[in-house]
Amino acid sequence: MLHILLLFSFLWSSLAATKDLCVADFKATQGPAGYQCKVPEEVVVDDSVYSGLNVAGNFSDIVKSAPKWSWSAMARLDLSCGGVIPMHSHSGASEILLISEGSINAGFISSNNIAYTKTLKKGDIMVFPKGLLHFQVNSGPVPALLWSSFNSSNPGLQVLSNALFSNNLPSELIEKVTFLDELEVKRLKALFGGSG
Repeated sequence: MLHILLLFSFLWSSLAATKDLCVADFKATQGPAGYQCKVPEEVVVDDSVYSGLNVAGNFSDIVKSAPKWSWSAMARLDLSCGGVIPMHSHSGASEILLISEGSINAGFISSNNIAYTKTLKKGDIMVFPKGLLHFQVNSGPVPALLWSSFNSSNPGLQVLSNALFSNNLPSELIEKVTFLDELEVKRLKALFGGSG
């Protein structure tokens, strides 16, 4: 199954159409588009290998999930029972998700506000279109292991609850734009570390 996800990752790569490979040169100055590519003579095989996704993440946070990113456009997502990857979006990429253990409820919301949800089990793959809000919830009786890949090395990430309640906007403004009452906004700001 993992080989299918890797194949999608390589097929989706935006650089694949222009170069054989592009390994970031972290010694160079970072520009608006990221780091420039290493010259081919400086590329080594270890530039294409990451060995950190074989270990499960830590479930100590409130959402009971443990995303673990590699340097590439791929992540291992461990979800404990009842764990959540909260509503979020990636402004720079579409995402493909492979379920390798357990079962989850996953979905996205279109710009027409139509929700597309499905219960996914081991071996299922789901695509989340670029820029759309989406989520995953472990609804099964065992921890779930998910593999996520993006069609960009810089997918971006904005978690909806953090965007609304981890900021320094005045609470009164958040109350107006979310239609939530004062007590609920203050509770959520305290939970997510916001101020104002």
